[in-house]
Parts: sequence; structure tokens; C-alpha cells
Amino acid sequence: MVDYKRDFKDLYLPKTTPMVIEIPSMRFIRISGQGDPNEEAFATATAALYSLSYAVKMSYKSKAVPVGYYEYTVFPLEGVWDLVDKSRPPTEKSNLSYEIMIRQPDFLDDELLERFITETRQKKPNRYLDTVELCSITDGLSCQMLHLGSYDDETTSFKRMLQYCENKGFYRSSLKHREIYLSDPRKTEAAKLKTVLRFSIERS
Repeated sequence: MVDYKRDFKDLYLPKTTPMVIEIPSMRFIRISGQGDPNEEAFATATAALYSLSYAVKMSYKSKAVPVGYYEYTVFPLEGVWDLVDKSRPPTEKSNLSYEIMIRQPDFLDDELLERFITETRQKKPNRYLDTVELCSITDGLSCQMLHLGSYDDETTSFKRMLQYCENKGFYRSSLKHREIYLSDPRKTEAAKLKTVLRFSIERS
């Protein structure tokens, strides 16, 4: 059984200090949007991704088990964040654009995805299922660390990452950044949230 906490520990359970890492190509299902992540649209899109991800995982119980199926733990939600208007401060949540995604097993292809979207739509209707896409993403050379605490306090961790990169001879190559959510904010107090922060870098 593939368990991301055991088999991909360097990607999903980094230390609370910055590090440089090469991120390989991975397959995701993804939904794009913009606006405040505290609003209903973000929650509904997230629910669509989870419903679909669990449909893929549980397909070993179906009459048509996917070719190449293997047991695995569902991966955590991830988000790639950017600004719609680059002239406005990142603290304005209404100005955020995002690509939220969940990593998928290697056996999932476009044909299977359509099957699972159809099955999920019948059991758990969600308007965002029609916007899901399967994609491969390679973050490449990156700086990452585990942030402990509120999402609103991530600025402190990003400053540490930028200082680390400067000291090691790297620079941040994109304003976009990735967050991997290891905690459920509905069940975890803000001070105990665990979030992997990551951004792309290049050597100075």
C-alpha cells in the first residue's frame, strides 16, 4: 500500500525549517478559481475534489476495477496561489486566484476520470465536477518548509524561506506558491494547523 506519509515523507512531512528540494512530476485532479477561500465557492470546489478522489480510491470494490489499480492513501488537498491584480497586497483575499488539487495514483487517465466524474455526479452532485481536469505538474527546484499555525501567519514562514534562499545562493523565481494542507481547519484550532509551504527557486 502506498502511504504518502511514509513513502513521500520528504514531499509531505518536511521539517519546520526551510530546505531546498527537487519536486518531480506528479499527477493531479485540479479546479481553478479566484476569490476569498473562506467563501462557499472554495468549499464546494474542495468537496468535489475529495468526492472524486475517494471514488477513485474505492474503485477496487467496483465491477470494473481499473487496470493497474493499487492500494493507496488519499493524498492531502493542495493549493497553488497567485494574485489576480499584482498591484494589490496579498492580504486582500478577494484578489486571490487559486488552483486547488489532489494528487492521484498513476493508473488514473482521462478516460477513467470521465467515468468517475459520471459516477460521482450521480451520488454526490456538485457543479464543480464539470470543471475538474487531470494534469501533470512539475514544480522542479523549490524551497519548502512546514508552517505551524494560522494561515494568516504564513508571512513569517515565507520571510524565513526567502532569507534561507538568499543565504544559500537562490532566489524565488515566481510569485506563485504552493500550500499542502495536512490539517482539517474545521477540526483543528488555528495554532495547531500544519501546512507545507513551497515556492519555485533558481540559483542566483
